[in-house]
Amino acid sequence: MNLFLKNYKIVLLISTFFMSCNTQQEVTVSKTTSNEVSTSSKKVKNIILLIGDGMGLSQVSASQFYNKKTSNFERFPVIGLSKTSSASELITDSAAGATAFASGIKTYNGALGVNTDTLAVKTIVEEISKIGISTGIISTSSIVHATPAAFYTHTKKRSMYEDIATQLVNSDIDFFAGGGIKYFNDRKDKRDLILELEQKGFSVNTQSLPMNTKPVFNKKQGYLLASNGMPKMLDGRGEFLTNATKLALESLSSNEEGFFLMIEGSQIDWGGHDNDAEYLISELIDFDNTIGIALDFAELDGETLVIVTADHETGGFTLAQDNGDYNKIKPVFSTGGHSATMVPVFAKGPNAIDFGGIYENTSIYNKMKSFFFENNNN
Repeated sequence: MNLFLKNYKIVLLISTFFMSCNTQQEVTVSKTTSNEVSTSSKKVKNIILLIGDGMGLSQVSASQFYNKKTSNFERFPVIGLSKTSSASELITDSAAGATAFASGIKTYNGALGVNTDTLAVKTIVEEISKIGISTGIISTSSIVHATPAAFYTHTKKRSMYEDIATQLVNSDIDFFAGGGIKYFNDRKDKRDLILELEQKGFSVNTQSLPMNTKPVFNKKQGYLLASNGMPKMLDGRGEFLTNATKLALESLSSNEEGFFLMIEGSQIDWGGHDNDAEYLISELIDFDNTIGIALDFAELDGETLVIVTADHETGGFTLAQDNGDYNKIKPVFSTGGHSATMVPVFAKGPNAIDFGGIYENTSIYNKMKSFFFENNNN
């Protein structure tokens, strides 16, 4: 008998024995890597959803080949594949793709939080806020850009940025960080939405994330740190995404009812559109580092599910051989737009096993919602 299979069966028998002796004890089944699939009886209390905009399998592979450290993608025990087409097109855009995650429906390209008849559909943020769950969004784009906006807005056209900003003020979001100041304080209607956010109980900072002093966690927090999108990593954005993630986790985890946090690596997509491999890879590695922050938190917490996926792939990105040399990789693009390829879904934590297989992108919303309401006693 193959030595691995023999050892695997032994581990499985031992695991089964302990489970029968103590149903409350957390047991893990050994896998072929250092990863483990938890069979804990714990339910999901918190969910961290990380969206690498435009991130296909070749982009994930680039994180392994170009990262100086071991990629955090290798820490996931469960991997699935998501089908990304929208209701209107075989190839989705970010608005329809994010609406599938946020509201569980297929809609037309360009739509945010509305169906194909432009009627509003509830977002997961609206639904779980009613049962006391805290919510947050982080993005390296403008906070009113398609992916973050899908979680709090109902807008028939994704380019209606000033309207989207107004909806953020009146939303159930408790924490946000990204760019987009001009849509809040340099508007055609002359409204000062930063003042309106403060009147809604937000502490708003337009200069920087707090470094030496802790923010007041009994208030909602908003960070608008660029006029539009945040700078590129290549242009000195630094550790914004990792530090904003740490800050959000510290803030949102103070809620005993649980939290939902969406984190977007927006500019992986932009590097793909530009067919700029250096741009794409630098953004991908920053996103990889942020995944590590989320996984570290989840492993210590024990009740947090981490999901990493993409809304679509951008650029038709490939890691090809370089002029016939199979020991050299040459990044190649086949398009300046999106592609129809399926994208990977990585999961770790309670109920992670549910994310294996091939399914529609709307299934991610359905699974997340069911976990939150299953754990709710209200």
